[in-house]
Amino acid sequence: MDKVLWISIGAVLGANLRYWVGDWAAQRFGSSFPYGTLLINLSGSFLLGLIVSVNMENFIIDPRLRLLLTIGFLGSYTTFSTYAYESIAIISQGQWGLGLFNLLGSSLLGALFAILGIWLGKVL
Repeated sequence: MDKVLWISIGAVLGANLRYWVGDWAAQRFGSSFPYGTLLINLSGSFLLGLIVSVNMENFIIDPRLRLLLTIGFLGSYTTFSTYAYESIAIISQGQWGLGLFNLLGSSLLGALFAILGIWLGKVL
């Protein structure tokens, strides 16, 4: 139960920051392009890479704090960060085909499934 609490605290913070950044970006840059989502995805990817590398290279982050930051906060802030990090991790292990499949598959298949969901939603 302790782990769930740490993840939940991070999730509440990440979801609220996601809302705030998205709203700020729309006010600042307009809503003709999803600038907020782009900013969230890029900053989340950067933060996950930073946290994981600091944890692996320099010092070990307390497991509860790691759960709060990575799964809770960044998982709620953006799942794109996990997708990007995992794809790069696969590629860095020499599995280029699998890494590129994850990158392109998630993007292209995700768009295809979104189209399918939109279509299904309209015909129901």
